[in-house]
Amino acid sequence: MAFVHGGRLVAQALKRHGTSHLFTLCGGHIQAIYDGCIDEGIRVVDVRHEQTAGHAADGYARVTGRPGVCAVTAGPGVTDVVTAIANAQRAQVPLVCIGGAGPKVLCDMGSLQDMDHVALMRPITKWSVQVPETRRIAEYIDAAFRVAQSNVPGPVFLEMPLDLLMNMHDDADLPATRPLEEPPRPGADPRSVTRAAELLKSAQRPCFLVGSQVRWSPARERIAGILERFGAPVYVNGMARGTLPHAHPLLFSRSRRFALSQADVVFVLGTPFDFRVDYGRSPTWNEVAKIVQIDLDGAELGRNRRVDVPIHADSGIALEQLARELGEKLSFDGWVSAVRADEDKRRAKMQLEIESNDSPPNPLRVCAELGKRLGPNDIVIGDGGDFVATAAYVLKLQQPQLWMDPGPLGTLGVGPGYAMAAKLARPDANVVLVYGDGSFGLHGIEFEAMARQGIPVIALIGNDAGWTQIRRGQVDIYGAERAVATALDYTRYEKIVEACGGLGFWVETIEQLGPALDEAFASKKPACINVKIAKSDFRKGAISV
Repeated sequence: MAFVHGGRLVAQALKRHGTSHLFTLCGGHIQAIYDGCIDEGIRVVDVRHEQTAGHAADGYARVTGRPGVCAVTAGPGVTDVVTAIANAQRAQVPLVCIGGAGPKVLCDMGSLQDMDHVALMRPITKWSVQVPETRRIAEYIDAAFRVAQSNVPGPVFLEMPLDLLMNMHDDADLPATRPLEEPPRPGADPRSVTRAAELLKSAQRPCFLVGSQVRWSPARERIAGILERFGAPVYVNGMARGTLPHAHPLLFSRSRRFALSQADVVFVLGTPFDFRVDYGRSPTWNEVAKIVQIDLDGAELGRNRRVDVPIHADSGIALEQLARELGEKLSFDGWVSAVRADEDKRRAKMQLEIESNDSPPNPLRVCAELGKRLGPNDIVIGDGGDFVATAAYVLKLQQPQLWMDPGPLGTLGVGPGYAMAAKLARPDANVVLVYGDGSFGLHGIEFEAMARQGIPVIALIGNDAGWTQIRRGQVDIYGAERAVATALDYTRYEKIVEACGGLGFWVETIEQLGPALDEAFASKKPACINVKIAKSDFRKGAISV
């Protein structure tokens, strides 16, 4: 053991928590952390915008189940990462953001990039604090990981002034705290479980909505088997995609509005009554349906909609308790058949576009061609609006495959950070970034960072020369002649990827699509397939606010 600088203490503490990668954009205030990471075997991954570093920490957590870590320099470094931290907070993803700061001895004297980072980050984090001295670095990092993962997961911000990182301290002086083997997760009140079981047994038309919180459940791998015992239709969103195999007879996606309007009992697990489910309102929902809501956030229970059985618990653990309470396996064959009929009717309409051989390629056909090439361990990231929403319905994913999108904040630009982190966390997977042509413009230069650091990610752009999810409604409301700020050109974005050291493919015909995808998948280099897509009414009527 020896006296080492604060940056080395940071790296040692991160390593104790299993951190393998630090995502960053360089700055003088945080260089000591890089030096420490070299000694501790933590890979420093640099990006071209701090927002990407934050998204990468978010993406790392989604893939591994452990908090990702980013480090940004003071002032604009911290302000640039704000969007990524806000996105992680709304999506309930655990991460630790370390922010540099000027020396404490120069606080409020006008040092370079001096500002109140802690106050700025407080509204969008679970905990925002300045580490007070070098000897307490490990203690605060232990606390940051604990807070990020506890209860409802989310981001934590630690400010570390320059002199704190440069000062020396004995690395044998470890705090009394230690990393937890896994974060505790609450079970349900047995009385509530009994009431929920009674509702399910008496139901005629039940269904289950399963949301992103299942990603953090210790029972995650067992949830598919549990849901199968209930015999009711299941709908998933966000990080819950893939929980049930895509061919499972109880898994549905296109018939959700039909099911909710008819269901007499609905179990809502780990997802809020927000815009994605029309706030629980009639006529989308059956007004007299009984609701069982399970959430890690007790304050979320009953928001926007009357709830008959509120359960403050981990979704997976509560489902296990429910299965034990029921004992028997349930069946709702007639109801499932009715939902399947609506599902099949809607999917039949999709199938015509999926099988289209027209050029330019239909967006549903493009997504289907991608789906044919995905392996059992691959990861798909959605970064965009209309084209990404199309992919979410067309692609058939199941664990250990992952679907990653920003979540309810709807942040564009998440893609490169998510993709870099996903490829580093799961090197054997193909990582495909499904892009809108608008969204590519936010952080497309990150392909330089991927090429330079050997991180092969495949980007598939659905290029319709517009911010279509917004433009479609804008034209309907105001008319085409007044539809401003939503039109783009069929820009050759793949040439940007080529200039950064990757491969680029421009696709205008259906005959070009398959070979371009095949070459990109085989290349083991960052690649971009930029597809000029046809217009489609598949998403007509979708809300964008």
